[in-house]
Amino acid sequence: MRVEIWSDIACPWCYIGKARFEKGLAAFAHRDEVEVVHRSFELDPNAGAPTGLPVTRLLADKYGLTPEQARAAEARVAETAHAEGLGYASGRLMNGSTFALHRLLHHAARQGPAVHAALLDAFYRANFADLRPLGEPETVVSVATGAGLDEAEVRRVLADEDAYAEDVRADEREAAALGATGVPFFVLDRRFGVSGGQPAEVFTQALEQAYAAAGGPVRVAAAAGTPGPEGAAACDDGTCEVPAQRTEDAP
Repeated sequence: MRVEIWSDIACPWCYIGKARFEKGLAAFAHRDEVEVVHRSFELDPNAGAPTGLPVTRLLADKYGLTPEQARAAEARVAETAHAEGLGYASGRLMNGSTFALHRLLHHAARQGPAVHAALLDAFYRANFADLRPLGEPETVVSVATGAGLDEAEVRRVLADEDAYAEDVRADEREAAALGATGVPFFVLDRRFGVSGGQPAEVFTQALEQAYAAAGGPVRVAAAAGTPGPEGAAACDDGTCEVPAQRTEDAP
């Protein structure tokens, strides 16, 4: 069975959803028969250079929140990440375009699944746990080499804007053809689709259904980019869903 996961480094629910999927996969009886393939998706394909603005500013602008409400919303995402055993620090800045990061991930995939997995995890940690500015090339080089990639090759890929560009675009076209408008988006054997950072047990159930299925079109468990059950949020059009406000947070 093949599971394809569309995600973006800028998406906190992709970070959380990856951890939840891995827990769901660990509980799947046939996990050793599953091949996991990570694919590219840019939340904002038109993003340029880093703005230096905090992510909470983006949340406030999209949802009409006060700065305090935006910080509280980001804190709730951090709390969810921590509950999954993930590092997540406050004060993230918008890093701008993630296109170069996706190109490097495709380069890493050519080195083997282990190298690709190491780089993906390193990018997530750098962005969400360590607050490293992934919009700066030297930071990207440092993170990539720390994940085991050759420095000269990393610099070569970053310098050549065409390197692996078509691979990224092909992933994005495929996501659109499958109906994905937000991430994380999981497609299991081209039979079942799961949208958002669902709980681990949802992924286990989806894996079991896909394993037993005889074929057919992709069926989506939750529409991408729309509010789902608590803890199953997704990111779209450059922003991410704000988790439901808890009673104690209500004004």
